[in-house]
Amino acid sequence: MSLYRRPCITALLVFLAGCTIRPVDDDAGTPPVDDGSALPELVTEPGYVSEIETITARPDVMAAFQVIERQKEPSHRDLIRLTAIPAPPFMEERRASAYAAMLRTAGADSVWIDEVGNVLALRRGTTRDRTVVLDGHLDTVFPEGTDVTVEQRGDTLFAPGVGDDTRGLIVVRDVLLSMVESGIRTQGDVLFVGTVGEEGLGDLRGVKHILRDGGARVDAWIAVDGGDETRVKVQAVGSHRFRVTFQGPGGHSWGAFGLANPHHALGRAIENFTLAADVHTGHGPRTSYSVGRIGGGTSVNSIPFESWMEVDMRSIDTTRLAGIDSIFRAAVDSALSEENEMRRDGAPLTVDVALVGDRPAGNVDVTTPLIQRAAAATRVLGGEPSASSSSTNANYPMYLGIPATTIGRGGEGANAHALTEWWRPVNEDVAVKKALLLVLAEAGLE
Repeated sequence: MSLYRRPCITALLVFLAGCTIRPVDDDAGTPPVDDGSALPELVTEPGYVSEIETITARPDVMAAFQVIERQKEPSHRDLIRLTAIPAPPFMEERRASAYAAMLRTAGADSVWIDEVGNVLALRRGTTRDRTVVLDGHLDTVFPEGTDVTVEQRGDTLFAPGVGDDTRGLIVVRDVLLSMVESGIRTQGDVLFVGTVGEEGLGDLRGVKHILRDGGARVDAWIAVDGGDETRVKVQAVGSHRFRVTFQGPGGHSWGAFGLANPHHALGRAIENFTLAADVHTGHGPRTSYSVGRIGGGTSVNSIPFESWMEVDMRSIDTTRLAGIDSIFRAAVDSALSEENEMRRDGAPLTVDVALVGDRPAGNVDVTTPLIQRAAAATRVLGGEPSASSSSTNANYPMYLGIPATTIGRGGEGANAHALTEWWRPVNEDVAVKKALLLVLAEAGLE
């Protein structure tokens, strides 16, 4: 063990505890600290239920519901076809092209692919005084070369990405199709969107581009992501993602012994960080951390010239997220100093700390009309709405103060982000009907 490591870690922990961390109370009889993670109760106001009931009873909306029910089998086939088109992070082009064709066939007024690869389809409103976005994301977490062929066993579909979020894209398309075929026109514009960059290191680049300064005006953002159609997102889980790279001269493990070793520095950084982060996450609003990927080196008998890691940290609270960010940066700086102090020869190591993902945390009040309408639509369709927290495309508009939420894609499924992901059609039309009702209420009917 390094002569420098333990004092440095101890000092780091003491400093951080003094600055940002509440001390742990060892008294077993002390009531648990309220960590701020409890979600607010989602009480649906009667006026919004009446509004959704009125919309549901309209002949054109009843006709749209019939379209949704007739569309079940064709939508299953489209889900299989779209899932089988790979869409790794930053490589969504083929799926985008296929999805744009689906939206054109559904009857959008205009369809285009923007500069970053988002697919957008416009259904123009009669007054065009509002713009409501209904969004699913094009990308999956799976790297290039992953077999995404769909296997069907009975009524269950097995494939990476079949639920998250390919089914979400189908929900978005089916809402558009139901509006076109039933002749529904809203007062405000509705944008049906397939976004890029929701997963992995995409850093929400699709939604950030749409909502950039000088971009489209958006009055409400509805993301379709996640499985349970009774859940209504009111809390955005923020995240910071880093790629850290230690670099040095490298050399032979025997002949160049004494050079500072990037792998050793990386190991120190991980230890420093996890020890301090464990204390930080023990209390307060829920916060998490994970070293997700590491790499570097050329051979077992070489001192590497480079060592890297990718790290994810999340919180429902902006201050706590900033706190664990500071802990991480201090841990990396400490590791660099420790390893350089131990070197016997050669140039010191350098380190590059790159922020490769920044999803802001945020909240939307449960009394906001968008949230109330989502809850009311859930009730009218026979469900019991509940507030939820998640990290989705809705994070960014929520952060900007735009009313935003995430609703489920419906059906039943599991194992998202795993090669064993599956989805099956169980009352899957409910999710489409809920999305339709929410869009109509937000955009306003003629």
